[in-house]
Amino acid sequence: QVQLVESGGGSVQAGGSLRLSCAASGSTYLTNCMAWFRQAPGKEREGDAGIYTGGGSTYYADYVKCRFTISQDNAKNTVYLQMNSLKPEDTGMYYCAAAYGGSWSDQSSFGYWGQGTQVTVSS
Repeated sequence: QVQLVESGGGSVQAGGSLRLSCAASGSTYLTNCMAWFRQAPGKEREGDAGIYTGGGSTYYADYVKCRFTISQDNAKNTVYLQMNSLKPEDTGMYYCAAAYGGSWSDQSSFGYWGQGTQVTVSS
């Protein structure tokens, strides 16, 4: 089993920044892909960014490109999401997820999920 714990959410004004962290523990060798998903109120959950932990390749949804950066610290088993130039539409619950293989943006690929951290961006 893999346990994921997110932190770093909060409330900011538009244009501000937040850095989310996702600490992984347990059988992390079972996974090679980590991703951040968001779920806005009344909307379906969607993928923002993913990273393949072996080679470090990163992928982004178009709506976060050039604003968000996903990164990893292998020594800490932690994945980060640096979010800059935040917009009110970025408001939502942000979830960290882990998988072995599959597509980074396909939720069905991910068997391990964190509890989520709330991000609220005010205008």
